[in-house]
Amino acid sequence: MSLTSWTEIRVVVPQGWEELVAEALALDECTTVAFGRSSLAADPVPEGCEMVRTFVSSTLDTPELRQTIRSVLEALADTTGAEELRNLPLLFKPLPPEDYANSWKKSWKPFRVGRIAVLAPWSESRTRPDDLVMRLEPGATFGSGRHPTTRLCMAAVQRYCRPGARVLDAGTGTGILAVTAALCGAREVHGFDIDPHSKPCADELARSASVAERCTFAHGGFEVAPSGPFDMVVANIYSDIIQLHARALRELLSPQGHFVFSGVPMQHDRATRAAIEKAGLIIQHHDSLGRWQLYCGQAQGGQGAHTGASL
Repeated sequence: MSLTSWTEIRVVVPQGWEELVAEALALDECTTVAFGRSSLAADPVPEGCEMVRTFVSSTLDTPELRQTIRSVLEALADTTGAEELRNLPLLFKPLPPEDYANSWKKSWKPFRVGRIAVLAPWSESRTRPDDLVMRLEPGATFGSGRHPTTRLCMAAVQRYCRPGARVLDAGTGTGILAVTAALCGAREVHGFDIDPHSKPCADELARSASVAERCTFAHGGFEVAPSGPFDMVVANIYSDIIQLHARALRELLSPQGHFVFSGVPMQHDRATRAAIEKAGLIIQHHDSLGRWQLYCGQAQGGQGAHTGASL
């Protein structure tokens, strides 16, 4: 079998921003995304940084594609307000003919959050008898589990989701949080995302976890969200989107339901808290992992409201 020549696209990224950059690289021409150096012999990355890599067939490695990638990466600092994302080091490296489209799989490791064990489809790792197993195809759609906010939300969903719950996952990405809710016994889970890659990834994840009949995913923004009320509303999205749509999220929540919000860097904490509270939501629990914040709670008037607690 003849082998295709590939170009490896390397981006050096401040830690904590890997999945955002991976999402930005989710272009049709690119295959998938790997995290970390290609080998121990590869050039080391600066302290506090990580390498994000994707691959494109040499036949598709055009000047136009390279400029598109540069433009997409340059826009991240303006979109997020994070100056550390400006002028990210970018390298295009031609590779000798080999099956590089699959070589990235060596770098992805299984992990566990609570009772959820997340494995790649090809993984032969052993699981515990009481594990709830999720087989996720790691790719460029946000939600591979490596990002701190994904793991914070997975733990919170397991804490608050009750059997029989109706759940909404705003900005579902790979569907990892929606499927977590379904594995925890939710009877009906809806997710939506503006990323066109999201729905097929989420549909496949739900199917492989045997919860597809309880999960429905849609391509689009808040305009495609189904009508409430929901017993749980999850949103692991950019902080400015939470601030803009906090009231809409509140209106989708049942009187006794819980919200789980993340995707908020430390510098946006105050503004995001203010927007959440102004929308009529009470933050009952707050947690953080590195620079990333998690907020959980209920609508005003919900039972058991208290502030300042930590998960």
